[in-house]
Amino acid sequence: MIDYGLSGKVALVTGVSRLQGIGFAIAHSLAKAGANVFTTYYRPYDALMPWGSCDREAEEIISLLQSYGVKVAGLEANLAELQVPKQLFEQVEDLLGSVDILINNAAYDEQVDIYSLSADLLDTHYAVNVRGTTLLCQEFAQRHDGRAGGRIINLTSGQSLAPMPENLPYAITKGAIEALTMSLSASLADKGITVNAVDLGATDTGWMNEDLRTQLAMESRFSRVGTPEDAARIILFLASTQAQWITGQIIRSRGGL
Repeated sequence: MIDYGLSGKVALVTGVSRLQGIGFAIAHSLAKAGANVFTTYYRPYDALMPWGSCDREAEEIISLLQSYGVKVAGLEANLAELQVPKQLFEQVEDLLGSVDILINNAAYDEQVDIYSLSADLLDTHYAVNVRGTTLLCQEFAQRHDGRAGGRIINLTSGQSLAPMPENLPYAITKGAIEALTMSLSASLADKGITVNAVDLGATDTGWMNEDLRTQLAMESRFSRVGTPEDAARIILFLASTQAQWITGQIIRSRGGL
């Protein structure tokens, strides 16, 4: 078994509400590697999505992660609320200790084009995807004492590689995350904190219909679509001690798409 140097580290992973989701795959890989994990989830958002919300799934995930013998806790949190990032870090520190690894996985995404766009929808996407993520990074930076191994890993979606006309506010806000990643990496290098983003491309977490899955698989060099486990593998590496020389990067983990 590979030693990723994560034993006893504390990881905060946002957006961990479904066993089929990317957030769970990330949290699962970190727990297996020995990290203590704090998750966030927000069931009202899931309830709006095609996959829906299961009342106890977030708690089941926490129980499953605890089976690896690490400390695990979680909290339902709306990252659009201004006070949540500070409250979140305070709770993590009370229960697990200082955060070593921040994974900004949670995002808000509604299918909206330029003709159906509204100011409210723009504000909602911004509040979660940009402001919430940035304030979490700020809390992490302010509280980090310069100990080795600080990691911030943001998730993005390849919006700079091809147009996303049906997901306009999502594309706009995820573009901001790529800009944040590059500049933040320069700000935090003196604390030994690496900051990277991972573009996962089209990842099947239950939202794809069969026609879309088939189409994307035909376009892929590996004749399949991405899985949450593909995402977890690259993020586990970036969180590890092996990735201490990688920062300010947008890593395209897209299977060649």
